[in-house]
Amino acid sequence: MSFTVSIQLEDFDLTHEVNLLRSGDSSVGAVCCFVGTVRELEHPSAPQAKDSKACSISSLELEHYPGMTQRSILKMMDQARLRFGINAARVIHRIGLLEPMDQIVLVAVTAPHRGESFKACEFLMDYLKTQAPFWKKEQTDQGSSRWVDARVSDEDALSRWQ
Repeated sequence: MSFTVSIQLEDFDLTHEVNLLRSGDSSVGAVCCFVGTVRELEHPSAPQAKDSKACSISSLELEHYPGMTQRSILKMMDQARLRFGINAARVIHRIGLLEPMDQIVLVAVTAPHRGESFKACEFLMDYLKTQAPFWKKEQTDQGSSRWVDARVSDEDALSRWQ
C-alpha cells in the first residue's frame, strides 16, 4: 500500500501517476481520480461576484507551509484508509503561479471496489478544498487580486463526512 503526497511546482502526468499507484497490487478493482484545473472565470459564489459582474482569472498563485501541508494531508489520507478500506492514495497539489486550464490538483485512490474508491476520492477532495493549509491568490484580467477563502458549498460538502 502506498499513501503519498507531493507538493510541487511542476505539472503531473495522470497516466504515469495512476500506473505507479496500481503497480503490483492485484487486489485493485477500482481506481478513482480527480484532476482539478484552474478555471478562467471566478466562481459565481465568490463574495465579489455578487456585488459586481464576474471577472476572468488571469492567474492563480498558491502558497503553503512546507512540512505542515504534507503531514496534514497524510493524516487525512489515513482517515480515508480506515474509513473506506482503500488500498492506496496519491495526492499531488501544485504551488506557485498557475494559469487558466493548468492542472492544479490530483487525487487518485485505489480500492477493491468502486464505491469505496469514489467515496474516498471525494472525501479527500472535500478536505483539500477546505482544510488543507494552502493559500490561494487570484489575479483578475482587470489587474485586481484577492485571497480565496473556502466557499460555503465546500464547507457543506465536508460536513457530510462528520
